[in-house]
Amino acid sequence: MVERSRRDVLVAGGALGAVGALASAMPAWSWSPAGSVVGEGAGLDPKYVWDADADPVVAGIIERGETDAVNKLLKKWTKNGQALPAGLPADLVAFIEKARRLPAWTDQAKLEKAVDFNEKRGLYLGVSYGFVSGMMSTVIPREARAVYYSKGGADMRDRITKTAKLGYDVGSANAFQPDGEMIVTCVKTRLAHAGVRHLLPKSIYWQKAADEEIPISQADMMVTWHSLPTSVMQNLVKWKVPIEPAESEAFLHSWQLTAHMLGILDEYIPASWDEANAQAAQVLTPILAPTPEGIKLADTLLGLASFIDGTVLTKPILAALTRYTLGEEIADWLQIRDTPFWDEVFETAWEPFVAVREGLLSLEDAPGILQKSYWAFDEILRLGVLFLLSGAKFPISIQIPVMNNPNY
Repeated sequence: MVERSRRDVLVAGGALGAVGALASAMPAWSWSPAGSVVGEGAGLDPKYVWDADADPVVAGIIERGETDAVNKLLKKWTKNGQALPAGLPADLVAFIEKARRLPAWTDQAKLEKAVDFNEKRGLYLGVSYGFVSGMMSTVIPREARAVYYSKGGADMRDRITKTAKLGYDVGSANAFQPDGEMIVTCVKTRLAHAGVRHLLPKSIYWQKAADEEIPISQADMMVTWHSLPTSVMQNLVKWKVPIEPAESEAFLHSWQLTAHMLGILDEYIPASWDEANAQAAQVLTPILAPTPEGIKLADTLLGLASFIDGTVLTKPILAALTRYTLGEEIADWLQIRDTPFWDEVFETAWEPFVAVREGLLSLEDAPGILQKSYWAFDEILRLGVLFLLSGAKFPISIQIPVMNNPNY
C-alpha cells in the first residue's frame, strides 16, 4: 500500500489506512447493515471510515487560517431553519446546507411521541446522561484520550456544558423543527469533530498514547452514541421505570436522527433496540478499559458535578452513584473508593425510590434506608435536570477548534 499523509486519508474519508495497531485494538467488525435504519450498506469496517464530507472542508478552513472568522459567523446561526450568515466560505455553506437536511426516513409522528417521553422521564434522563453516560465516557479509551489532549480537555466545565446542550436539545419539544436547535447543535458538533481529526494527530502527547492515527472514526462515534441512548435505556429498564413500547421506540428514533445528523452513516445506525443492544455488545462493551487520561477526567467530572448550583451532594455520594450505575469493575478502574454506607444505599434503595416516584410503592412500605436517604436521591434527580438545563441557560457556541490542549 502506498504511504499517504493524514490529510490524504481524511480527504478520502472511507479509505483504508496503514493502521495495524487499530485493527488489534477493537473486535473484528461483523454487524450486518441489514440491521440498520436503511437495511443495507457496503458493510465497511467503521474503524476505517471517518467523515468524507466534513473532514476536507474543515481541514481547508484551518489551513487557510479562516477558523476564527468562521466561528464568529457561525455564532449567529442558532436555529435549524435559519439562513446561514453571509460571508461563510462557499465549500462550508455547501456542506452545511446538505448536512442540515433530515433523512427521508424521518418519522414526525415518532418525534412527537419522543417529546412526551422526554417530558415524562426527564428526571431519569438527566441522571442518566450526566452520571451514567458522562462517567462511561472516561472508560472509553479513545474518547478519553481525544478529550484529554484536544482543546476540550483544557476546560472540562465548558465541555460538560456543550455535552449538556446535546442532551437538552434532543429532548426539547421542537428539537428537529425549524425553530429548534438540535440540527444546528449536531452540525456544529460534526464540524468540531472534523477539526479534532485535523489537529489532534499533530499532538505528540496524543500520538504517544493513541492506538489509532486519526481520531473519531465512525466506530468511535458509534461507541459514544451507545454510551448515550443505549446505555440510558438499559438503565431505565434495570431501574424498572415503566415505559410504553411506543415511547421507547420514539426515544430511539430521536437518537437515530441524532446519529445521522452527527455524521454517522445510516448503514451503521441500528434499526431497533434489539439491534442497538447487539451492536453495543460488539463495539462498546469489549473496549471499555481504564486509561491514565480517563482516570483524571473521571475525578474532574465528579468534582465539578458536586459543585453544580451549590448542591449539597458530596463527591462520595456521586462516586457511589457511579459505582451503582456502571458497576464495581469500572469504578475500580477509575480509582473510585468504596463508600460502604452510600454503596449500600444505592444497591438497596434506588429501585424502591423509583417505584415510590412512579406510584408503585408507598414510602411507608419502602426500605427504611430509603426513608433516611430520600433527600439525597431527590437531589440527584435535581442535579441531573440542572445538568441538562445548563445547556439552555446561556448561548453555547460549539466551535471548530483552533488548537489542541495547550497544557499538553
